[in-house]
Amino acid sequence: MTDKVDIAIIGGSGIYDTNMLDRVRTVDMDTPFGKPSDSITIGEHGDRTVCFLPRHGTGHRISPSEINSRANIFALKKLGVRRIIAASAVGSLKKELAPLDIVIPDQIYDRTRSRPSTFFEDGIVAHIGFADPFCPEMSSAIADIARSGGYSVKEGGTYVCMEGPQFSTRAESRVYQALGFDIIGMTAIPEAKLAREAEICYSMIATVTDYDVWHEEDVTIEQVIGNAVKNEAAVKDIIVEAIEKISPEQHCMCRDALAGAITTAPEMIFHETRRRLDPLIGRYLKK
Repeated sequence: MTDKVDIAIIGGSGIYDTNMLDRVRTVDMDTPFGKPSDSITIGEHGDRTVCFLPRHGTGHRISPSEINSRANIFALKKLGVRRIIAASAVGSLKKELAPLDIVIPDQIYDRTRSRPSTFFEDGIVAHIGFADPFCPEMSSAIADIARSGGYSVKEGGTYVCMEGPQFSTRAESRVYQALGFDIIGMTAIPEAKLAREAEICYSMIATVTDYDVWHEEDVTIEQVIGNAVKNEAAVKDIIVEAIEKISPEQHCMCRDALAGAITTAPEMIFHETRRRLDPLIGRYLKK
């Protein structure tokens, strides 16, 4: 692989603007976990190499439960990515978080039930720390950038990740609100878990599109898409500033997340498993 990428953007195709990049090219990748959601677009922005991966594929053809997040994150790891900025449309569970507001969450509550969420299987076990699922260093920097841009932004908050693709029932939405969660979406898990296993910093720009149904209003896809489109300009501005201001170098817990986490005795790890996961574990399992 000749491309060495500093920062990756994962999101919908609407947030991507090739005008901000030079030397744009695309790469088709394969991984031990299958193919990513789509081809990965790579370009240069100043002295940074940046790539973009559409989470749901071109034309939004992949359901949240069908996203091959393991292939997506593994492909980014193979490209040398050390930081991921994820963009996601979310529903608000609090009255003060209005549609078109931006949230930089710091916690996740996992309500998914049918998604592979680890790279470590087939004879290898690793237990990473996940107390702080988003990179605190990068999230704080992105929140500062959003505030300095004049956007209505909340730093911190809990993102409850539901299975989908259906929206919540009113009962579910009221329970999530009563539990004090801030926003609800369908894609942070397992992206954030896998990024931590891959030792990649992961932060999210969550854009509020609706009040979910606890607010006694039906959520429609027209409303969600309409407000997501309105938020695209803000997300693009924040991403461009983040690319320019956030160093690709890691100075946080994310870069050594696997240190001491692999509990399987090295001599017991199958050769094929060791080979398949080498981009993740190679530096910890010396030959």
